[in-house]
Amino acid sequence: MNINTNREYTDVVTIREINAKSILRKHKRIDSWFLSRYGMNLYRGCTHNCVYCDGRAEGYYVDGDFGTEVAGKVNAIEILRRELDPARRRKPLKKGFMMIGGGVGDSYQPIEKQYRISRKALELIAEYQFPVHILTKSTLVKRDIDVLKAINEKNRAIVSFSFSSVDDDISALFEPGVPPPSERLETIKFFKQEGIACGMYLVPVIPFITDKPRLMEDAVRRARDTGVDFINFSGMTLKDGRQKDYFMQTITEHYPDLTSSYRKIYKSDKWGQASGEYYQSIHQTFSTIIDQYKIPSRMPLRLFSDQIDENDLVVALLDHIDYYLKLSGNRSPYGYASYVISQIKEPLTTMRGSFCQMKGIGQSIERVIHEILDSGSSSLYERLSGD
Repeated sequence: MNINTNREYTDVVTIREINAKSILRKHKRIDSWFLSRYGMNLYRGCTHNCVYCDGRAEGYYVDGDFGTEVAGKVNAIEILRRELDPARRRKPLKKGFMMIGGGVGDSYQPIEKQYRISRKALELIAEYQFPVHILTKSTLVKRDIDVLKAINEKNRAIVSFSFSSVDDDISALFEPGVPPPSERLETIKFFKQEGIACGMYLVPVIPFITDKPRLMEDAVRRARDTGVDFINFSGMTLKDGRQKDYFMQTITEHYPDLTSSYRKIYKSDKWGQASGEYYQSIHQTFSTIIDQYKIPSRMPLRLFSDQIDENDLVVALLDHIDYYLKLSGNRSPYGYASYVISQIKEPLTTMRGSFCQMKGIGQSIERVIHEILDSGSSSLYERLSGD
């Protein structure tokens, strides 16, 4: 198969300027992938035009031709300042990372060179002294190293990059508007040399193409060589409608022998999930590889323990314990326990002794919760994560 590796994106891009009513998105519970309480989409649409992107799905309500049309929220900074300013809020914002990056538009896609909305958002985050976590595929984020270092000196800045593989040729086909993986890896090295923590999100691996053990191990090995702090991993979702139709056009053209394989694992699930057997298989492969290279498969505690409050710390560590147990093929009650704890508004330290009275929390989980409240960690978490 021949793939055109010329990454110059020649489609005409249509840019619209829009006004937003709000910018900050508050999560119902802390996001244990990014350790964030708040996120923001500064652009709608994305000219990275990744073939597998679920931002193309109808449920995200992105207007226009996804991949060639993008909207910049030109009043974003004015609104964000109002949302971050404690003097203008009736309730203070919860402690935790501000997440820059979203499913409907990479905050460092090419339009950012012109509008600089992401940079201005970072400057506000620095001014109001919040930690920040960025997820991007773009090397443009290097431009903002000065602001990120200022944030990191007072709180914490983490810059993460998403990959479907570290193969430049495959990426050229599936991620036509994105800097190649080799450049993203070099950018991780750059940030690590500047003292900024970095993560790799090997998300999504593309079924039957980049989920092969050789390619997955290559990604983990090359990430390790950059000094990356952690690697998160996930398979691909494929929602019926625009996302699935667009993706399958590429598969039919370049990998026609795989079309029947996709039909077998994607069976019109509401959320675009593949079969459980497929996900279990690739996660087992990833587990074997990540254990070999001794890299955390969730953000390590040292990067977030001092950036979130005690309730969120318990929720996050219970979620991570749940993930590690399931990654090793075990059943786990910790995910449900994490959900139960996430619904509690009072400080957990005021509720000692009452956790095992809650549905889904037995004595063993209660002991783990007490240990986290007392020490800021858990021996079970440390054993499972190697942290």
